[in-house]
Amino acid sequence: MRVHVVSDVHGNSRDLAAAGTGADALLCLGDLVLFLDYADHSRGIFPDLFGVENADALVELRTARRFEEARELGRRLWAGLDRAGVSRESVIEGAVRKQYAELFAAFPTPTYATYGNVDIPRLWPEFTGPGTTVLDGQRVEIGGRVFGFVGGGLTTPMRTPYEISDEEYAAKVEAVGEVDVLCTHIPPDIPELCYDTVARRFERGSAALLHAVRTTRPRYALFGHVHQPLARRARIGSTECINVGHFNATGTPYVMEW
Repeated sequence: MRVHVVSDVHGNSRDLAAAGTGADALLCLGDLVLFLDYADHSRGIFPDLFGVENADALVELRTARRFEEARELGRRLWAGLDRAGVSRESVIEGAVRKQYAELFAAFPTPTYATYGNVDIPRLWPEFTGPGTTVLDGQRVEIGGRVFGFVGGGLTTPMRTPYEISDEEYAAKVEAVGEVDVLCTHIPPDIPELCYDTVARRFERGSAALLHAVRTTRPRYALFGHVHQPLARRARIGSTECINVGHFNATGTPYVMEW
């Protein structure tokens, strides 16, 4: 059995179309949407709307953790669209729908997917084909192993679209229960797995996930979210915790075989 795993696709539909080649199944751990590429500020919904110079400014403010100033910049830019009679919600949803149409069309059959923190779950049913199974707080058997999926992220100052409370997230982790492979978008709350060496900040990991790994002891805990982690792997007891990689940048899936 061979399974390929991707996360943090962020608009990379070209490589996604080949990500399942040679695999019996593809797993996607979320973040399909590209709002702003921190490596190339000309790519994404934000620079398409407001230009590269404003994207440069936004990245600089967020990297410096000046979140209120970043939000104020966003408010000024969106106010300009409002004055032009353009709805912010309709513009964003239109751009996201365009990306989703390309990305979901690139998924091979079968694909098992969950949401990332920048995804918009309510739009997924419009694009999910018969070969794609969406799971969030649910389990599925693949090749004789039980895989559990928990999507989304926890609340942060970034205020991305699919951030939920610690309590809601913990309830989904509990609903998954004991599995062979625990698949999530965000990592367990371990500092070396949560620190991004390029953004120079800790992303939010989940204490509930860490507790679940320690108590239910899956063989593997797979996740993404942290694009340039201090550590890509860590062992918690008998569980191997693995960041499957920033697919937008690498175009290469993580491979599991058994």
